[in-house]
Amino acid sequence: MEKILLKNIDKPGSHKLDNYVRNGGYKAFAEALKLKPDNIIQMVKDSGLRGRGGAGFSTGLKWSFIPKDPTIPKYLCCNADEGEPGTYKDRAIIDNDPHLLLEGMMLTCYAIGAANAYIYIRGEFVFGANRLDEAIKEAYAKGYLGKNILGSGFNLDMHIHRGFGAYICGEETALLESIEGYRAQPRKKPPFPALAGLYGKPTVINNVETLACIPAIIEKGPKWFSSIGPEKSPGPKIYGVSGHVKKPGLYELPMGTTLRDLIFNHCGGMLREDRALKAVIPGGVSAPLLTPKDLDTPLDFDSLAAKGSMLGSGAVIVMDESTCMVKAAFITNRFFSHESCGKCTPCRDGTPWLTKVLKRLEHGEGRPGDIDLIESLCGNIFGRTFCPLGDGAVMALRGALKNFREEFQYHIDHKKCMAS
Repeated sequence: MEKILLKNIDKPGSHKLDNYVRNGGYKAFAEALKLKPDNIIQMVKDSGLRGRGGAGFSTGLKWSFIPKDPTIPKYLCCNADEGEPGTYKDRAIIDNDPHLLLEGMMLTCYAIGAANAYIYIRGEFVFGANRLDEAIKEAYAKGYLGKNILGSGFNLDMHIHRGFGAYICGEETALLESIEGYRAQPRKKPPFPALAGLYGKPTVINNVETLACIPAIIEKGPKWFSSIGPEKSPGPKIYGVSGHVKKPGLYELPMGTTLRDLIFNHCGGMLREDRALKAVIPGGVSAPLLTPKDLDTPLDFDSLAAKGSMLGSGAVIVMDESTCMVKAAFITNRFFSHESCGKCTPCRDGTPWLTKVLKRLEHGEGRPGDIDLIESLCGNIFGRTFCPLGDGAVMALRGALKNFREEFQYHIDHKKCMAS
């Protein structure tokens, strides 16, 4: 497949505007300014693009919810927080091809009528924030940002907002709260951001990878985009593979590539050939893990949902048979409990309790009934929280229990790990 999202990252000076333009950059934006905004929205709808941040919602449909009234200020927020463990796809675009992101944002702002855009970037991404700052300055200097862009009458200003490393800011309304200067906690919905978002105004919030798809859709057409991958989840997808494989890294492939193809063809197979595959997390640690029997599952939104998991951020974490699932569950849940914003009781109190019980099991202090206690705690968290953080913690843990319950029981009965 022709690379779209990662096509420039290995080219020298790929972050510079002149090189981006030389390789065809900003061509789509210039052409789009000759079209009506509604035409751009329809093209994105027709492409079938679904959000690459995890939810998989139709991008064009999300844009269409924005009110058309030109007297109402509108905003675009790019979610560049990328705090999901195992995920590093957006960072590669930001660091190496920032103008691809900026062009996607410009196209989005033109389509929805936004005159201001914010990039909310994870605080640890210092290099990336500096790269974006340089790219934005270049875009202003060349007339791609500011007043009367390219003589079209369209105005757009772009801002960078650096976070402080809070995972919860990946949730779109917590991100808005943080930009506004408040403590990052999720808002009650409805109203949804499309009607009352940043500063109470209509707002679109999209992920970096989602926005990076837009220039190609405008340049090559929605039919081209929709022809890649499955009908209901089309387009290219960046899979970030880590763990026990020979060639971890970022792979831009058609959506719907199978786990087997990704791991054993593109990634070269298991790191240690004498150790078999044990489990795969297909979309960041919030996604319930899969086992070798699921290797032929296509990595797209609907196929993974049918397996009881999710594509999430596309972060594929591969584990061989030496991995202790109790330890993995403990470390994962410890992360979720640490990152809970504390707004709602089930997440604030429930995830630390889960961590306490899992720590007990991992350190050989498990008690009879601990598995039932874990399941009870999961039931009191799932579906009862303001945002998906608690649900993600529970889904990941339930996936581990479903597939490796005997390991949890072994820790209780024998006070040690089955995998050791």
